[in-house]
Amino acid sequence: MTIDAHPARRAALLSREYVQTKNREAWLNLYADDAIIEDPIGISHIDAEGKGHRGKAAREAFWDNFIAPADIRIDIKESYAAGSEVANHVELTITIPAAEKALQQKVYGIFTYAVDEKGKLLSLRGFWETEDPKNSLTEIDLV
Repeated sequence: MTIDAHPARRAALLSREYVQTKNREAWLNLYADDAIIEDPIGISHIDAEGKGHRGKAAREAFWDNFIAPADIRIDIKESYAAGSEVANHVELTITIPAAEKALQQKVYGIFTYAVDEKGKLLSLRGFWETEDPKNSLTEIDLV
C-alpha cells in the first residue's frame, strides 16, 4: 500500500512506517495536541482504567512503554476510508526480545484513525479482544 491522498489513510500509513522504523519523534508529531490513543479500547493490561492515553505526555509514555521495547510489524489486510477517518483491518506481530527467547503476540483487529482538517491525528482506536486466544502471547526461540 502506498501513501495516498486520503488524509486519514495517509496518517495511518505514516504511523505504521514510523512504528516499524522506530521513529519516535515523527510518530509523536502525527498527533494533534489533545489526541487520544485507545489500543485496545477499554480496560486492559495497557490501560487499567480504560480511558485511553490522551495528551502529549500520555502518548510519549505509550511509545516508551509499549512501542519502543518491541519489534512491531503491521500488516494491513483491508483499508476503508470515509470522511475524515479510516478503518484498517490489520494483523500486528509484536515481538519483545529477551536473552535467549522472545515473547511474541499476534493481534488481529480493526484500527481506526481520525484526523483534523490539518491531517493531524485526533484518535487511534484499536478494536481487538485481549481475551481472544489468537491474540495471546507465546514464547519463541530467537534465531
